[in-house]
Amino acid sequence: MPTSLTPHFTLEEMVFSQQATRLGINNVPSPQYIDSLKNLCENILEPLREIVGKPVNVNSGYRSPDLNRAIGGSPTSQHMEGKAADIRIEGFSAQALFDLINESTLPYDQLIQEFDSWVHVSFDSKRQRRDALYAYRDATGKVRFSKIKPQASM
Repeated sequence: MPTSLTPHFTLEEMVFSQQATRLGINNVPSPQYIDSLKNLCENILEPLREIVGKPVNVNSGYRSPDLNRAIGGSPTSQHMEGKAADIRIEGFSAQALFDLINESTLPYDQLIQEFDSWVHVSFDSKRQRRDALYAYRDATGKVRFSKIKPQASM
């Protein structure tokens, strides 16, 4: 039976990774990080689902340090603390979803529209920087970020 974090999100979907399965990497978070995932779901993902009236598809939630390294994630990724998720919503482009969250009053810490493919959103109970960024690759293939001004005020 799935472990419910909120009415529409389970622990299993927040930790599932095809790459971890393929590589045999343990991607089970500690209780502290499970609490962070619950906070992310309660403060960002559930309210977002209410706003759009559609399921929020989680591509990547929690990542163990080993998994994060294996996929080339940032060494400071909030995914490793259970504070971030990469999401998509059917019927929304990555840009439209980014704009919707950026213009909302959702208490995100960081919001990144990544490569016109998905949106990274994080929640940190100790800070809501409302950093809004675009991720892109420069001519050499290196990932770069440009900062966007948040549209809504808290």
